[in-house]
Amino acid sequence: MYHPTTRLLTILELLQTHPQMSGDELARRLEVEPRTVRRYILMLQEMGMPVEGNRGPGGGYRLRPGYKLPPLLFTEEEATAITLGLLGTQWLELRLPAPAVEGALAKVFRVLPLRGRERLRGLTATMALSPNRHTARPDAALLVSLSDAVQERRRIRIEYGTRDHAVSERTVEPYGIAGWQGYWYLAAYCTMRQGLRLFRVDRIRQVTSVDEHFTRPENFDTTAFVVESLGTVRARWSVRVEFEADLQTVQAKIPAVYGEFTATARGTLFATLYDDLPTFVRFLMSLDLPFVVHEPEELRTAMISLAEKMIAMAHRQ
Repeated sequence: MYHPTTRLLTILELLQTHPQMSGDELARRLEVEPRTVRRYILMLQEMGMPVEGNRGPGGGYRLRPGYKLPPLLFTEEEATAITLGLLGTQWLELRLPAPAVEGALAKVFRVLPLRGRERLRGLTATMALSPNRHTARPDAALLVSLSDAVQERRRIRIEYGTRDHAVSERTVEPYGIAGWQGYWYLAAYCTMRQGLRLFRVDRIRQVTSVDEHFTRPENFDTTAFVVESLGTVRARWSVRVEFEADLQTVQAKIPAVYGEFTATARGTLFATLYDDLPTFVRFLMSLDLPFVVHEPEELRTAMISLAEKMIAMAHRQ
């Protein structure tokens, strides 16, 4: 999701390429409300940026004539971090326009010295990050809208699709957004249910701003709430698997939020909670790492069942 600093830089870039832009046009480009644009303009002016505003019909914002931003400069490490982030957008399960990613990569390349450009060009040519198995992917613009509401402590009304394809309308107080096992979730207080709830972002059909603000509980930890809600309530099985691979290798293949990792004499012990053993078996097979099952015994049965199905399909004519 976009950080407010990113939007401030975007406003400056837009005002450099347009003689004048209205608040509504800036709001449309940034996918925020006009009042948010006014707040960003004020922040830029407080930082000493010569952004001028004209009121009335035909008014808007402009940079003081003759003012130009200094060019952006990145170290090679900073450029690598930006490039990896851009290449990883597909892996994040978001619908982000390809031209936006390609344009951003091109700008990074332009400000690098020749050696840095060659190294990053090689990185983009040799790295392929495929998305997960999910077909329902939320728009980046939706995450931006939700993020704005979280930051501004503003209530929103959402149309939400349930697992059985029913649609309900909820008014919620958004506390935070987090990713978990390939999905994005909104943690929010639901006024209808009178309690904290998780909403899959890809199931949110529409978001409407409500001109009401709320107070978020102090020290609310979005990630901890998501892990507690999804990692324990739905889990039927306590799983302990020991991989015959070092800790670094295992952690490179399994996200840290999936469970606990402990280095052992044999390799790495992975402990987690899961609700569907056949699905977990397929996940283990996809890692391509040798392992030993410690618990539950039902996991071995699920592995044998999958193996038998594969053997049966292999012998079909």
